[in-house]
Amino acid sequence: MKRPFAASVWREGNWYVSQCLEVDVASQGETEEEALSNLKEALELHFEPPQATRPPRVRLIEVEVGAA
Repeated sequence: MKRPFAASVWREGNWYVSQCLEVDVASQGETEEEALSNLKEALELHFEPPQATRPPRVRLIEVEVGAA
């Protein structure tokens, strides 16, 4: 099944960054076309069925916010 996704592409230094606007997935490439192609591959991997592996370890971190 194919499904369309909206993507945003912008330049950061020597790289183009591509980001899916509906799913928290991003990629990069040396050209806009490469960045979009890499994003397509990343999305395909994101939606692959999960395989039996050990679940990731969740950790808490503390960050100073609003410090003057």
